[in-house]
Amino acid sequence: MPRRRTPAAAAVLAVALILGTALSGCEYEYGADHWDDESPTVAASPTGGALPQDPHLNEPVSGEELDDWADDVLPDDEGHVLHKSFGSVNAGETHADSTTQLPVGTYSLTLACRSRGRVSFTVRDAKEPLVDLSLRCGTSRVSVVQLSAPTVLSIQVGGRAGANFAYQVNRI
Repeated sequence: MPRRRTPAAAAVLAVALILGTALSGCEYEYGADHWDDESPTVAASPTGGALPQDPHLNEPVSGEELDDWADDVLPDDEGHVLHKSFGSVNAGETHADSTTQLPVGTYSLTLACRSRGRVSFTVRDAKEPLVDLSLRCGTSRVSVVQLSAPTVLSIQVGGRAGANFAYQVNRI
């Protein structure tokens, strides 16, 4: 049985043929001096691209710079801050700390570091680790933990390279 063409299909074919013919005649013409090698060329500045990161940005600091860095990376003290600490550790050393006894509830743990390498954070209750991570420095990490009994949290921070650390425990 031979195929029949419908009027709609014929109309679509006609429009495609007209557009194809019209667009095939388009071309772009360059200005007369476009290929002139004697005209100075200026490289376009990148727009919207990220600037390279300062290589010293994650190097550990001390003194007032350490205080300023900790203020920048930890949340404001406006909430229910129950424990806050920051400082430095040498390569291969571990900083150990513990909170006072925390009541039953939900808490946020903000962890941050400044080092050329990763820094490990371990937060434990009396029985098991609640947070155990190796953090890439230059970022902050917030973990939420639920305490079902009054608990003292122990916090350990260490790294293979010298590092600054900061952490804060807030009641949510």
